[in-house]
Amino acid sequence: MSLNQPVASAVAAFPRFSRLGLAVLATSVLLSALPACAPLVVGGMAATGVMVAVDRRTSGTQLEDESIELKAAARIRDALAERGHVSVNAYNRQVLLTGEVPTEQDKAMAVQIASKVENVRAVVNELAVMPSTTLTQRSNDALVSGRVKAAIVDTKELSIHAFDVVTERGTVYLLGRVTDRESKLVTQVVRQVQGVQRVVRVMESMTEEELTRLQNQPRTQPAAGGAAKN
Repeated sequence: MSLNQPVASAVAAFPRFSRLGLAVLATSVLLSALPACAPLVVGGMAATGVMVAVDRRTSGTQLEDESIELKAAARIRDALAERGHVSVNAYNRQVLLTGEVPTEQDKAMAVQIASKVENVRAVVNELAVMPSTTLTQRSNDALVSGRVKAAIVDTKELSIHAFDVVTERGTVYLLGRVTDRESKLVTQVVRQVQGVQRVVRVMESMTEEELTRLQNQPRTQPAAGGAAKN
């Protein structure tokens, strides 16, 4: 699969974007398009030392989330073989499953597998029982995710590092740890993005006081690294 086409489409779609917004969009499309070639998608694996430093999760929780994604993805892939298209994303030890599986039994099995992965505290099941989406549909979803991330970047009152964005069949899932003010604002922003059909918030609430304390805490920047895959 060529990655140049979705990036070119993204650039063409946003001729008036700022350099920052366009760079974020192009990077997002590249990262999102890479796993679209495979039947199983693992989210959140592009974390670097810089992202760890600004993320609202602790560095330990971020590593746990990455490990959860890797393990859940591998185990679901082994169980389903070539059946279906499942995306696995974890935030603060909560797993979001999106995509398509052929039967209700496969759907239940994926949820059961994810729930048994070490350190998982909850599973949000958004799998649909239907044929797998096409590569074109997934590329469109990747483009929508890029637009959403760019829109968040352009909203000065929001931090892109507070959110994970997942798009499936035009539905945008927002993961993160945010205040009520941020939750309402990001929902308004995302609903106005071209191609977004629905917004689902899979976010945890924090108070403005908690956010202020978190922002005032000294942050160290650990070396980049990843969790091992089972």
